Amino acid sequence: MADRSPAKRRSPLLVAGRTVACATSLAILGTCGVTWFAVHSLRTGLTTSSALDDIKKAAPPHLDNSVNLLLIGLDSRKNMDGSDIDGQFVQDELHAGSSSEVGGYNTNTLMVMHIPANGGQVTALSIPRDDYVQTVGADGKMHKIKEAYGIAKASAESKLAGKGLSKADLERQSREAGRRATLATVQNFLGIPIDHFAEVNLIGFYDIAKAVEPITVCLNHDTKDPAMAGQGSGADFRAGLNTLNASQALSFVRQRHNLAGGDFDRTHRQQAFISSVVKKLKDQGVVGDLGKMRQLFGVVKKDVVMDDRWDVLDFAQQAPNLSGGHVTANTLPIAGFATINGQDVNKVDPVQIKRIVQQLIGHDPAPADNPVDGGSAASAPPPAAAPSPSPDQVAASAARGSGTVDVTNTSAVAHAADSELKALVQLGFTEGRAAQGPHQAKTTVTYGAGAKDGAEQVAARYGVTAAASSAVKAGHILVTLGTGFTPPGSAAPSAAGGAASSAAADPAAGLPMQGPAVKMGGIPCVD
Repeated sequence: MADRSPAKRRSPLLVAGRTVACATSLAILGTCGVTWFAVHSLRTGLTTSSALDDIKKAAPPHLDNSVNLLLIGLDSRKNMDGSDIDGQFVQDELHAGSSSEVGGYNTNTLMVMHIPANGGQVTALSIPRDDYVQTVGADGKMHKIKEAYGIAKASAESKLAGKGLSKADLERQSREAGRRATLATVQNFLGIPIDHFAEVNLIGFYDIAKAVEPITVCLNHDTKDPAMAGQGSGADFRAGLNTLNASQALSFVRQRHNLAGGDFDRTHRQQAFISSVVKKLKDQGVVGDLGKMRQLFGVVKKDVVMDDRWDVLDFAQQAPNLSGGHVTANTLPIAGFATINGQDVNKVDPVQIKRIVQQLIGHDPAPADNPVDGGSAASAPPPAAAPSPSPDQVAASAARGSGTVDVTNTSAVAHAADSELKALVQLGFTEGRAAQGPHQAKTTVTYGAGAKDGAEQVAARYGVTAAASSAVKAGHILVTLGTGFTPPGSAAPSAAGGAASSAAADPAAGLPMQGPAVKMGGIPCVD
């Protein structure tokens, strides 16, 4: 970037504010990462997309001037022009296999950030990648939400194949179809309008992490996940604080094997990583290293796709809301697990999801199951506003199974067995017994004959997988709260100056989220 004359330099306060926006956005994408710099000249050379144009007609109405940003982490081993990233680099540095076809075009990170119109608490909502939903703009069928991009891209490629396009143009146009499908599917699923989006792939995350390394994170337990044939992340970390380089950072946010909560723990890792990066750049004064800032400028232009409606300078004014503990990240809940067409998927309740999102950000839910392909259908009139359900009513809608629940507490949380049993009864389960038991490291959910469906509902509350056990009575579900148990809705403990959030500080407290919230501003400890 060309040097500016002294007369044209921005004020330090303005530069700092804009760089905070950059810092927050840098970390947000978790598995892939993205960064924004609110500098007008940055738009030159950026890859932009008009995908939002095609979904605006079908968008639910805005009730105010708030902003919803969709952050897309693409699990692709290809460059923007469709060429392969060097296989040896993918294997050695990204620990993501050696083939460019691994991962396809799945969107393994989908996070919406809701920035209120008048400032205040920013809400970040992660969507589990295996949620089984109605896709929009793909083939219109039910799929894992992460697959909408790849299905639409492949369909567009097939239609464009005979038009004599260059490989780069074919890649660009087919990826636009993938973006449209992802945007429309998320918009329909959550029942809110998507105002802006940013997308980046694995190499983008690596390059950005390289510019800001080392990055400190915190883990509750030792963990190891050897990288083998693209199936492992290469994670090898100890309990407590870990200082990571770019390759290790990618392993940290991609690990899902050897974790009690699997994909859900990975999502919490992504949220914690955001907080750690923002804290580091804030502690550094953000603009303290001009060399790294210049590196990030280059990375943005090479690796990030942003919508062409995004006024980066306007976004910079929101920066104070995105730092200093003003962002709370939650993971939207699932309603259980299933195997469909040979694939393990997350069952979800679309009505429940829309109600949760409505309570959090104040939007009327969109009409259920009313997908519009590419915005071609007529826009439906906004639904009549309904009274907001109470947290207990929202939570109760998640209970689809049945069974008698027994809870054993082995944690240090006083009366945890009684309080959790009461909460599960409110979800629609039959009250069993509460007891205190010998110490057990992890929270587990086991079930007897005939209680599988109910057990999966209960397990979703704690972000674990239910397991059958002959030691549990038929029709019963046993919840054993491990020594590291944190009541759902409260934040994980934090280290190195990061303050844990209380349930009262979390706008989603009382709603059936998938595990604890992550409060930005420190270095929260996660599994």
